[in-house]
Amino acid sequence: MTSFSAPIAEQIWDMKYRFKDASGKPIDETVEDSWRRVARALAKVENKPDVWEERFYDALEGFKFLPAGRILAGAGTERSVTLFNCFVMGTIPDSMAGIFDMLKEAALTMQQGGGIGYDFSPIRPKGAEVKGVAADASGPLSFMDVWDAMCRTIMSAGSRRGAMMATMRCDHPDVEDFITAKQDSARLRMFNLSVLVSDPFMEAVKEDGPWELTWGDKVYKTVQARDLWNRIMQSTYDYAEPGVIFIDRINQKNNLNYCETIAATNPCGEQPLPPYGACLLGSINLATLIENAFEGNAALNENALDDLVATAVRMMDNVVDASQFPLEEQRVEAHAKRRIGLGVTGLADALLMVGARYGSEEGATLTEDWMGRIARAAYRASARLAEEKGAFPLYDAKAFLDNDSMTSMDEETRALVAEHGIRNALLTSVAPTGTISLYAGNVSSGIEPVFAYSYTRKVLQNDGSRSEEEVVDYAVDLWRQKFGDKELPDYFVNAQTLAPLDHVRMQAAAQKWIDSSISKTINCPEDISFEDFKEVYMAAWDQGCKGCTTYRPNDVTGSVLSVSEETDTAPEIDTGADVVYIAEPLDRPEALDGHTYKMKWPESEHAIYITINDIIQNNQRRPFEVFINSKNMEHYAWTLALTRMISAVFRRGGDVSFVVEELKAVFDPRGGAWVRGKYIPSMLAAIGSVIEEHMIRIGFINGEGQHLKTDPHAEIIQMNSPARGKSCPSCGGMGLQMVEGCMTCLDCGHSKCG
Repeated sequence: MTSFSAPIAEQIWDMKYRFKDASGKPIDETVEDSWRRVARALAKVENKPDVWEERFYDALEGFKFLPAGRILAGAGTERSVTLFNCFVMGTIPDSMAGIFDMLKEAALTMQQGGGIGYDFSPIRPKGAEVKGVAADASGPLSFMDVWDAMCRTIMSAGSRRGAMMATMRCDHPDVEDFITAKQDSARLRMFNLSVLVSDPFMEAVKEDGPWELTWGDKVYKTVQARDLWNRIMQSTYDYAEPGVIFIDRINQKNNLNYCETIAATNPCGEQPLPPYGACLLGSINLATLIENAFEGNAALNENALDDLVATAVRMMDNVVDASQFPLEEQRVEAHAKRRIGLGVTGLADALLMVGARYGSEEGATLTEDWMGRIARAAYRASARLAEEKGAFPLYDAKAFLDNDSMTSMDEETRALVAEHGIRNALLTSVAPTGTISLYAGNVSSGIEPVFAYSYTRKVLQNDGSRSEEEVVDYAVDLWRQKFGDKELPDYFVNAQTLAPLDHVRMQAAAQKWIDSSISKTINCPEDISFEDFKEVYMAAWDQGCKGCTTYRPNDVTGSVLSVSEETDTAPEIDTGADVVYIAEPLDRPEALDGHTYKMKWPESEHAIYITINDIIQNNQRRPFEVFINSKNMEHYAWTLALTRMISAVFRRGGDVSFVVEELKAVFDPRGGAWVRGKYIPSMLAAIGSVIEEHMIRIGFINGEGQHLKTDPHAEIIQMNSPARGKSCPSCGGMGLQMVEGCMTCLDCGHSKCG
């Protein structure tokens, strides 16, 4: 397939974006078929679909325009999935019924493949009075645990885990607990966390003034703003979370501040959205638009950029009409405002190709110029679409023309919008593009610097073996084609060596022309001082960014962005770019050896019997199928489903030990149980432990927890210790005591008496 410049690109396409039938048989024979499928699907809403299909195909051809993965994988397949990448859900009511209604909506949205964001600030703080039930509130973090458990059980469309963003205002009484919540290695693993930081708070930080934590009309606590800021900084310094969102700036600069208020973002932060807001994403591949790369006259083809942007805007606008939506409220919101998020990828490669150093003043100036041209082209294209198809329904001419985006525009663009209105309320955003950048030949991702010039990745093959292949950055590969082994110039920099404030400079340069926001990680060296680390965030605030996310490798967070100096290879823990082939199912022999395990779950009337049968492959015994049986009919449906799913995975071969990790991580919000001296967070986790025990027994893995990335529940508790009582069935704590004739947990308040 000559369209692919690297093996990894074809592998990503085959695994993520290639249309296949239910049995896995390819329907898209080539990537050109995929482009044709997407172009045809998005042209169907046009008056002249044949004409626009060709124009859309031309934009996709050669990886010039990269619709986000949901569009590439879903458009034209007639599958019941959304083509939108991200959602912010409705405002959470401060009531038990309302909270769980929101949980249901979140589950339905993730079921169709959408990442979601929530602001948990509306939920009353822990300890607040709950009128009418003579109880105290458990607080927003307790409900975040419920969301986290739900997310663990839902696999998003395209084989992607559901992703969630949780935000909390800097003046919420529980914000201190929110800041440190993920320091517990077993908690809120499915969430990204960000604090909503207001302008008054930042002013109080700079002045070292007091700061009130309030909810409703009540002041719960007064702290020093700088102390709270330092707690945020210390947590992200040590644990890489929470992020910081400058929420007042986002609302002030929002094109729609006259008709909406934003309090949350999508999981990666590039889309601040109102309740039920949805946005679709796509990226212009700048690396494909550089002419005469590495020559003295290298430059971005601006006319080609303008044409490509105009076509991309039209394609993305059509997605609004072509897509399904998990909820009716999301459909109404999307059609009322027709938000799109057009961004870029390959920026760092494009800068290298014109001889500019990423992070330098020259690089920042070029970035600002290119992003400005994209913004102007997008707004003009949207105005012309409004002339043809109508402005978005909530368009208000005076209010819109007075927003920050429009007052920054040139007169020609302003005149077009004033005359015709505009089709899309917001148009620009910079999303994370890691996977589609690999698909496009390993161009640099989004506006990030080059990760590494090259690295070696291990690929799991059909027979279970691993092969190694070199992954080369797009610009570096082009340099090699032109100049062979000639030494790279000094302006070639990468994420390993770039100074943090250079990252901030680039984010700020791009932000000037982005009407939504930017997903960017500012990589900091492990040995950066805490004071210098804090300066990164303050620089982001001072330079006009809408948020800031950093990553500092350390013993707690690991080192996902590192390259060995000796071998120039990525470490094995860097699995983000790895591709795992799913082989054809293994044939089942007539007879299989296996073992049956009896599992008794506390408070369950009947035991569960788990049978695991094995085969021999490459002289190694490995699990092949699972049968889970119980006399309890309440268990029938989910045990049957689990039997089929796990067996299907086992029959594909390869390293299937991840099944144990996934099951052992399932948390039951109703509480787990203590089994043989160990706290098990759910019945599913207990089944995972049985499968792990079997894998150890047959020699498929070496020992308990050794194959897992994390095994947060592996701590052994001595049940006969005189210092401990019985375990609480709700929280797992050892604080059960007899109180007023009833067993009551002193840790969480659970009572057998109701």
